Amino acid sequence: MNRFHFNNIGLRNKLLIIYIVSVFLPITLTHIAFYNVTSENVRTQKMHDLSLSVEQMANEFRKAMDEAVAVSSVLYVDSRLYTFLETEYDSVIEFIHAYNSYYRDISKFVPIYSSIRSINLYTDNETVIFAGGLSEIDNSLQEKKWYKDSQTISSFPLITRIEDDTNDLDELDRFSIIRELDYYKNNTAKKILEIELNSALIAGIFDNVTFPGDVYLLNKDNVIEYTTNRDLDLSSRSVQFDSIPIPENTVIFEEEYEIQYLNNWKVVGITDEKELLQEVQSSRNFIIYLAMINLVFPSLFIIYITSSLHLRILRILKHMRKVEDQNFELIEGKDYQDEIGELTKAFNRMASKIKNLINDVYVVGIEKKDLELQRKQAQLSALQSQINPHFLFNVLETIRMRSILKKEDETAKIIHNMAKMLRKSFIWGKDWVTVEEEIYLIKCFLEIQYYRFDDKMQYHIDVDPEAYQSVIPNMLLIPFVENASIHGVEPLKGQGLITITIRCKDEQLVCEIRDNGVGMEEETYEKLLQSLYEEEYIGENVGMKNVYYRLKLYYRDQFTFEVKSLKGTGTLIRLIIPLQK
Repeated sequence: MNRFHFNNIGLRNKLLIIYIVSVFLPITLTHIAFYNVTSENVRTQKMHDLSLSVEQMANEFRKAMDEAVAVSSVLYVDSRLYTFLETEYDSVIEFIHAYNSYYRDISKFVPIYSSIRSINLYTDNETVIFAGGLSEIDNSLQEKKWYKDSQTISSFPLITRIEDDTNDLDELDRFSIIRELDYYKNNTAKKILEIELNSALIAGIFDNVTFPGDVYLLNKDNVIEYTTNRDLDLSSRSVQFDSIPIPENTVIFEEEYEIQYLNNWKVVGITDEKELLQEVQSSRNFIIYLAMINLVFPSLFIIYITSSLHLRILRILKHMRKVEDQNFELIEGKDYQDEIGELTKAFNRMASKIKNLINDVYVVGIEKKDLELQRKQAQLSALQSQINPHFLFNVLETIRMRSILKKEDETAKIIHNMAKMLRKSFIWGKDWVTVEEEIYLIKCFLEIQYYRFDDKMQYHIDVDPEAYQSVIPNMLLIPFVENASIHGVEPLKGQGLITITIRCKDEQLVCEIRDNGVGMEEETYEKLLQSLYEEEYIGENVGMKNVYYRLKLYYRDQFTFEVKSLKGTGTLIRLIIPLQK
């Protein structure tokens, strides 16, 4: 009985075995694995894209609300508005004069903020003429749901849909912010502020985003305030989100608000799961076609052609061994159309794909570094919002005590400067400002310090006229001025002087902050310089480190930062940055 031996197998079968082992199985498994990975990646990416769409809608709606709420907050504390609504007018002429002198100023907010359509006021002051945005708080108004809801909320605005009084259908087609004007407690009249939002803008926020499904805006009670579902009628009734039928095989995306006036409000997006699988099916068809090209045609060639060149096979094996050493060199030569030729093409495709996949790994590594950079930038943004609370408390306490002990007119000016400081510190606004804006904020701060210490602290500001319109990072110099005042001049027994100089020189902006304060010990000075390079540690010297990191972020290595200090002599800070207009 003859023993089975591989050499006894015919060449055709040998080639078939080689093909199955070396080409068919690897390519099949590669395509299966590639299909599974691709399908999951495509589905994950689609989920991520849809989630970003919902998040984008939520952010744009919040931005529109922020504008309107900010305007309502300004009017909420406007004493002139309270006086206008509470005054008992003796004649129509007197009221018209008051209306023209104040109320028309309110309309200036409408063209400035695209989210605001109109501003209306309600009052029970019977001497007021109810026209032109003024309405009476009568019994019918007090029976409306939005009016009752506004009475249960103190200080914060109410965001709701209300009916349009211009028609008799009681349709809830006006999206408004309601706020009772009760900031000043000595009220003689009931006052309600209504800011009607731009319905077209709100509709545009939710309709323009390419989200393949229905979008719902829910209030804190899970009631639908707005939806892109045109089959759902919200004009005459309140609809609970839980009461609407949701089809099977759907995916729900949700973005919830946590800010005070939109607390527990949500933006919900519902889409058919088929939307997620549509691109997966396209990828599947492509992989099937590619697999057919790679497998069916080579199989037909091997079945019908029984001869081949041994050297070509060896050449293929040689290149396959190179792949083990991560050498993805392609097989060059004529493209024959027999089995080995197809195998050669398949190998080249496989090597190219593997090489591309390896390159993709490096790309992922680069993306991770980009994410790390974004994390650093987020850390810097968090640093931007920090401010020394002890300084604020000390200043406010000083102003309060001085106001009690003396009747000084300058107190109002100091409070105004303090308000500017607080507004600039808590509302960042923009990353870049002009030198003129920065100097204005510095003057506010120094006026406050001068008020605290009388003649103990003097200051001098010298700026080139052409430097005023130069652009610098927001709050670039104020941390150094604060350090010079608090840590340099304040501990000084004699009179202190802070000098701020800004010059334009050779397409560069040279900024110097100098004080004649107590200065720093050499050890403290060295620790300060060393701390600037410890990026992960955020503790002491937050303001100076914040400015240094921002300079690195904005200018990379195109800036100069110098600190010079001597015990008993004072400190000098010098910044040299590119001149920008």
